[in-house]
Amino acid sequence: SVISRPGQKVFKHFIEKDNIGLITNRQITTNDWSYALATKKINSHGTFYLGNKGQDYLFPLYLYSEDGMKTPNLKTEIVSQIEKIVGKTTPEEIFDYIYALLHSPSYREKYKEFLKIDFPRVPYPKDKNSFNKLVKFGTKLRQLHLLEVPEANQFITTYPVEGSNTVEKISYGNGQVFINKNQYFGQVSGTAWNFYIGGYQPAQKWLKDRKGRELTNEDIEHYQKMIVALTETAKIMKEIDKTQVCI
Repeated sequence: SVISRPGQKVFKHFIEKDNIGLITNRQITTNDWSYALATKKINSHGTFYLGNKGQDYLFPLYLYSEDGMKTPNLKTEIVSQIEKIVGKTTPEEIFDYIYALLHSPSYREKYKEFLKIDFPRVPYPKDKNSFNKLVKFGTKLRQLHLLEVPEANQFITTYPVEGSNTVEKISYGNGQVFINKNQYFGQVSGTAWNFYIGGYQPAQKWLKDRKGRELTNEDIEHYQKMIVALTETAKIMKEIDKTQVCI
């Protein structure tokens, strides 16, 4: 707090707490908006961009009082309005509805100019059916991004060559991500390799951040889980718009 604005006001609701948060951004100048990410941890500035390209914001789903009681961090008037449309719901369902909408390509395209100047605005659900469909998509996306689904452990990639496991020169071609002269992750789709979250391509940045480091078995498995999550995210985003439940 000596050198910057302290973050205890928000972060205290995550430290040793059961919570979900939405990280998003505002005032982004890029045309392709992809600034939504679920987390159970505190985050640092630079989640989506390093440098002066917008500020990251973390919105906790629950707020914890000093005695450990938790309450939804949702405006009661808005929850009431949603429930008039869809019936009784839960904070997690509202979170997942929002999360699905923010991953809708049609939503991002329609509101791209507004998303450059302010926080994302979320429309009310059209009806109970569309709400439930989006909640289902949002739940799957959230669980994928937190690596909390069994599918994340069902690797779609290979790591067939033994060696030092040291990340040296990184290159991609023909579905292979080389981390050094001999070792590579195989069967990595171009979709996963080039997928953007904010200003980063996670499949690339994760390895670049570990250049010169020897990957552990846990690291190797984690990277393969990431590829599953990125691949499935791209599929689900297309499915969201196919259902025609978005604005």
